[in-house]
Amino acid sequence: MLLAACGRKKDTFMNRNVQALTTKYNVMYNGENAFNTGREELALGYSDNYYEILPIERIEVLDEVQLDKSGKNPNFNRAEEKAVKAIQKHSMFIGGQEYNPQIDEAYMLLGKARYYDNRFIPALDAFNFILDKGATSNNVNNAKIWKAKTNIRLNNEDYAIASLTKMLKEEDLDDEVIADANAQLAQAMINLDSIPQALPYMVTASEYVKDNELKGRYAFIKGQIYNRLEKRDSANLAFDEVIDLNRKTARIYRINAFIAKAKNFDYTKEDQVAFLELLQDLEADRENRPFLDKIYNSLGDYYRNTKTDTLAIDYYNKSIGAFKEDRTLQANNYQTLAEMNFDKALYKNAGAYYDSTLTNLEEKTRRHRRVTKKRENLDDVIKYEDIATLNDSILKLSKMSKSEQLAFFTDYTDGLKKRAYEDSIAAVKAASKNGVPTNNEFFKPGGTSTNTSGGKFYFYNSSTVSFGKLSFEKTWGKRTLEDNWRRSERKDAGNFDQTDEQVEDVTPISENAFFDPQTYITAIPTDKKLLDSLAKDRDFAYYQLGLIYKEKFKEYDLASNRLENLLDFQPEERLVLPAKYNLYKIYGQTGNTSLEDKYKNDILSNHSDSRYAEILRNPNAQLATDESSPEFKYKALYKQFEDGNYNEVISKSDEYITLYNGNEIVPKFELLKATALGRRDGFDVYKKALNFVALTYPNDEEGKQAQLIYSTTIPSLEFKDFLADDKGSKFKLVYPFNANETGSIANFKTRLDNAIKYYKYDGYMFTSVDFYTTGQKFVVVHGLDSRVGAEGFGDILANPRAEASTHRITRNKFGISTENYAIIQIHKNLEAYLNSENKNP
Repeated sequence: MLLAACGRKKDTFMNRNVQALTTKYNVMYNGENAFNTGREELALGYSDNYYEILPIERIEVLDEVQLDKSGKNPNFNRAEEKAVKAIQKHSMFIGGQEYNPQIDEAYMLLGKARYYDNRFIPALDAFNFILDKGATSNNVNNAKIWKAKTNIRLNNEDYAIASLTKMLKEEDLDDEVIADANAQLAQAMINLDSIPQALPYMVTASEYVKDNELKGRYAFIKGQIYNRLEKRDSANLAFDEVIDLNRKTARIYRINAFIAKAKNFDYTKEDQVAFLELLQDLEADRENRPFLDKIYNSLGDYYRNTKTDTLAIDYYNKSIGAFKEDRTLQANNYQTLAEMNFDKALYKNAGAYYDSTLTNLEEKTRRHRRVTKKRENLDDVIKYEDIATLNDSILKLSKMSKSEQLAFFTDYTDGLKKRAYEDSIAAVKAASKNGVPTNNEFFKPGGTSTNTSGGKFYFYNSSTVSFGKLSFEKTWGKRTLEDNWRRSERKDAGNFDQTDEQVEDVTPISENAFFDPQTYITAIPTDKKLLDSLAKDRDFAYYQLGLIYKEKFKEYDLASNRLENLLDFQPEERLVLPAKYNLYKIYGQTGNTSLEDKYKNDILSNHSDSRYAEILRNPNAQLATDESSPEFKYKALYKQFEDGNYNEVISKSDEYITLYNGNEIVPKFELLKATALGRRDGFDVYKKALNFVALTYPNDEEGKQAQLIYSTTIPSLEFKDFLADDKGSKFKLVYPFNANETGSIANFKTRLDNAIKYYKYDGYMFTSVDFYTTGQKFVVVHGLDSRVGAEGFGDILANPRAEASTHRITRNKFGISTENYAIIQIHKNLEAYLNSENKNP
């Protein structure tokens, strides 16, 4: 009987049941255990992004499709091995029919193990076997769903939608199958960005699913879809379904449901007090500690929307300090703080927060590019504010009397001493308590105001950096940047002896130069040339800040403040008139007619011959043909560019850019200058200049044009390898000249033209004088068909027949294809070409 029971070749009651029991409780049991362990590991290792619509399944799909037979996860490998063993040893496939009911379970396990191991093509084979061979199997509908899921992973959503829709129409299905099928249909629609079509499937899936974890997930996804469709009331009802599940579903869904509802809160219509109490209750709940970063962020949003900025900033910083794994939330906190500082015109602080935002964003994403653009827009204002602040401080100190300087720095160093004593006492107390000092805030970068959460980067504080350098040198002496720098033999000559351990500074505070006012007084510059240079840089910084605040940020109060202060400084003459004109424009924009008239009359009275006065007298005049207008000067300069006078174009462009700073024609001069630089100095300089124009004037037509050239044309010009002659379409004969041989070049070109005409080549040959570099020009013969032919023509000219001796032309020359000629003009690499051709003109 035992031997008969082991048979797989005969369809008997005994054989069927013994094989089924052996398969289910031996091989398949172990395979299912391994599969469940692997799936749990995947779920634990996957982090949902709650800022996007959640996927139906919590698994990460690799970008590449794996076709190999062996998987990467040992649990799924084991599950697959057990499924294969069950099929090989216990299958009763007799007469085209499978009689062991557990074999289709083995194929399902095989397909699912491969699916979760990102081997979708092999997974399809397993599901197809059930569908092809097991028409009466109770796993047919499950196999259809899993086959559809696999096709969705392979971006074949259309097939999945068609097969699942047909199954739902034609089959009598269990609730779980209905839920699973509708969930996958919703996923396919979401993948196709058909969000409205996904909604009814997600609603159905949420109604039919029995598993509480999935019920919470599906309800949350349903709320997200309603939000995407801007149906906030329906979204909130869906999130309430998640909240009402309480402990029946994962707490992460419940917390994020509260957060999602908070983002939907209407501050104009709903009860703000009740809403605040809800958020505070979430904060106070001990079970919510893992989610405090999200809760603090919502409280920050609440206070920001209720115009309580101080508390909002506190909670955003708390959210930053409670950081767990959500880098998107961290980026949101930093970006919000950046925007709040930007709105208050604290642009330097805003720049620091934008820097922190970028460190938490993935590169090459749309949001990263947007934040990068905002940060770059702050570069100039931060640069000039730093110059203005630093130079202002130095100049003010230099104007003080010795007694005033002593009083100022005595007060400053007294404050430093007080903090130092307090920190020393705290350090001693900590040392006596714990054996090691744990509190010495004075010697931390930024002192007691340092934000350890990462919201403020201490290297933005120049005094902190200076103190750090001084402290390091006092402790270690001057050290070079190399390995083992702490060793005593690494110190520079003349420094005090060091050991491998850090040497304590035992100088009493009262005797330390850091706390001596004279240390700072002696550092104040007294040289008149240096002070004049500082004043000049400060004045230009104020002028630039006035224009930046006026043109870029529309901060008219800040702009007028900087320009008014500039005039009080009595700057150099070239800044006075533009500053007055811009103040006239600012006060016109803000409706301050008295100050507008003041500056208008000032310009008309004191600068009556200027272009600005002409504009004020004739605001509607067409000045494009007026020789004093920037438009006329631009056209004249462009003619110079066409004539190849690149040095003149670059020089004059710089002059006009300064003269017309703030005028809308400046980007035109910048782009013209960039093009002239490229013609004169080559590809690398052109690329850099284009990038400057694109970033400096992103909203102007010239900036957009520069960006287009930078993105599309520049990559194609990167190529600098020379082509073989047989790849050339046309060729040139080139005679190099020194640029200062102006007369010789003109005469030489005339002689060449006459020779071409004499030999009757003037129908298809012609000459030109081309700029190469500032010190070199080319006289070029165009229209030749090969390099040998080009150089052969040059040899004919050098050694003509007797009757053509008047057209004899002898000069160093070389032949080159049109394509290679373009390369040497773009990259200025003639020497490389000549060396590659072994030519020496």
